[in-house]
Amino acid sequence: MKTDAHPLLEAADLAVQVGDRWICCDLSMRLMPGERLVLLGPNGAGKTTLLHTLAGLREAQRGEVRMQGRALAAWPGREVAQFRGVQPQSQPDWFAATVMETALVGRHPHLGRWAWESDADVRVANEALACMGLDHMGERNILTLSGGERQRLAIASLLAQQPALYLLDEPLSHLDLHYQVAVLEHFSALARAGAGVVMVLHDLNLAARFADHVVLLDGSGKMVSGTADEVLQADVLSAAFGHPLRRHVIEGQVAFLLE
Repeated sequence: MKTDAHPLLEAADLAVQVGDRWICCDLSMRLMPGERLVLLGPNGAGKTTLLHTLAGLREAQRGEVRMQGRALAAWPGREVAQFRGVQPQSQPDWFAATVMETALVGRHPHLGRWAWESDADVRVANEALACMGLDHMGERNILTLSGGERQRLAIASLLAQQPALYLLDEPLSHLDLHYQVAVLEHFSALARAGAGVVMVLHDLNLAARFADHVVLLDGSGKMVSGTADEVLQADVLSAAFGHPLRRHVIEGQVAFLLE
């Protein structure tokens, strides 16, 4: 995992549009190794669209996305796949496969064109499955998994990829509280080891606990970006979500309650 002093991810004067609706304008941000960025906003505000733009899966209308100081468009495809990993919002399963086979998909960017997975690749996949509590399910058919188990498997496959930069679209979908916290704590541990993490979240209290930086979209093209403490304020969030909120600090932890 690369952990040098260059920003893992940068957006310079980024403007993103869908149809005739602007998602954000003039977004400039830098994500350094060890930092966690959370994208927040109401349903339909454009969080997934912005995440895909930062990942290089769609083009911005203006501005530039850079990884380690190099324009994303200048990265060869295989290098991008090795450096940044993306977890989509859903994982359609068109064919039957085992849990282990699915986890090993994360190793594909590291294999040659005709290469098979090595014992080392299997070991990495097993470790990723163990992180998500799935190491005892390696031979199970993925079509028999619950929604939460399938979500944990998607995360395990991403962990097996071992990128320096993780981009996660609603990683907590279908997960109970135990695994929500476990997943966020695991990615926080990866950040402490030098990774960069970008996450789309919905829970304001989890964002307050696990974000270093926040980009808040309100769905009308307006945006607030800054440190978690700057953005996660009651008046700012109330305006974005259209409902009054109160901010409390309980035993050193920020918490938001509905009025």
